[in-house]
Amino acid sequence: MKPIIFTTALALITACTLAPPAIAAPNAAKLKSEAFTLIDANADRMGRLSDAIFSYSEIGFQEVKTIALVKKTLESAGYSVQTGVAGMPTAYMAKYGSGSPVLGLMSDFDGVPTASQKPTSLVHDEIVPGAPGHGEGHNTHQPALMGAAIALKQLKDKYNLPGTIIVYGGPAEEQIASRGYMVNAGLFKGVDAMIDVHIGTTLGTSYGYSNNAIISVEWSFKGKQAHGATAWQGRSALDAVELTDIALNYMREHIDPPARIHNVIAVGGKQPNVVPAEATGWYYFRHTTAQNVWQLFERGRKAARGAALQTETELSERILAASWTFNGNQQLAELVQKNIELIGMPQWTPDDQQFARALQTSMDEPVVGLPTKVEPLKKAAQATGSSDAGDVTWQAPYVRLAFPAKPPGALAGHHWSSAIGPATPVAHKGIAVASKVLAASFIDLMTNPAALTTIKNGFQKQLAEYPKWKSMIPPNATPATHLNVREMAKYRAALEKYEYDPDSGKTYFEFLGVSYPPAIPGSAIGKASNEK
Repeated sequence: MKPIIFTTALALITACTLAPPAIAAPNAAKLKSEAFTLIDANADRMGRLSDAIFSYSEIGFQEVKTIALVKKTLESAGYSVQTGVAGMPTAYMAKYGSGSPVLGLMSDFDGVPTASQKPTSLVHDEIVPGAPGHGEGHNTHQPALMGAAIALKQLKDKYNLPGTIIVYGGPAEEQIASRGYMVNAGLFKGVDAMIDVHIGTTLGTSYGYSNNAIISVEWSFKGKQAHGATAWQGRSALDAVELTDIALNYMREHIDPPARIHNVIAVGGKQPNVVPAEATGWYYFRHTTAQNVWQLFERGRKAARGAALQTETELSERILAASWTFNGNQQLAELVQKNIELIGMPQWTPDDQQFARALQTSMDEPVVGLPTKVEPLKKAAQATGSSDAGDVTWQAPYVRLAFPAKPPGALAGHHWSSAIGPATPVAHKGIAVASKVLAASFIDLMTNPAALTTIKNGFQKQLAEYPKWKSMIPPNATPATHLNVREMAKYRAALEKYEYDPDSGKTYFEFLGVSYPPAIPGSAIGKASNEK
């Protein structure tokens, strides 16, 4: 036994002798400064990745090329990346590190139908007519996360910083369709704090209720096909969809003003002289709380059941997705706000300001340029929109960082005019600033356990003020990954010609032949082009 003991001891002594000496971690301020340097060094790369995602123009559940690029980038940086989580091919989570604290970064990355637009062009100028595009700027989100995640990984390696970093990607946000399923799959269990990002025109965060709860549902009717000239032989499923709409439209007078109901006829028949045997209405119900939206939804469900009775058709229901109201955590928001104020707004160039003024002039909006001051911390005002991230805010302390990656002045959201800015130097600078805020906030959480304890205690008090969270997605529901398959397939080949290679020697502007900044027009040419 003695030789074995001696050999073991010698091996341990040798290992200790050969192991590189640990580098003592500097204080948080110096760590942040080093993180900012790393992010700045990688900023051009993150901007190129954002431009590439913009060029892919992929819509919900069809973000195949986007996720391939994200996966490649994070794996190259040393993260372990799992795609296809929670039953969705384009959902992912990437991990690095181990132990506590467990800190999550999250965002979406999908585009918007019929929002194709050439960046910086001040009039409606589709890259591919009719195609999807990034009419909300979600192309900027993943690079903002990755810029922070890569810098944090480098610091963790150098200084042996504690904890686990998890980056989450939720597809199909515009369909409110993924993160409720990610919650139900248990992907956020054990997470100590979460920050997500969303493109905006300034830099800020908030806490409390910031949007509406939502339910996305399809009501499908099955009737009996017949010739239109002898329609009495059939039973029209389309009639049932239309009667549901009529009932809901009459119901609008009797719902309180914060409520919202939107719909499209997803399946409505093939041609007028064939009585449709199948038809589907797709509805969004929104209200201020999960309890309120469920009551609104049940009233809508009665309308659908009544329409089926009136038309002698069969009704089937599929809840595609649902989410509670987004509820940001005050203590985490306060920590993030300190880093927002530390970092400040991007340093806009004169060209950036000219671009903003040109866009605003073109859209007949107030010519104010780009903002130069961060937003103060505030309790959120409850807006009428929704996000599937809402459910995640009930699982762990959570806030959203709005970051400036486009000028103010678009005619509308989910619109071609909102796609003019997210693939420009303005966006690139905003991405870098967002990455710095994220990295700085995580450095605070990794180096100051007391701050994290305060946040977690505040979160428990926050939860105690509301009804206990329960998913509104039925247990047997599956993600609606069929969405947008046909729509994306119509344009995929035509878009390939305009896909940008972030590894090329050209910038995206050089690839497209775009100049920057555009000249300030003499009139509202963008608004006029929208009205044609």
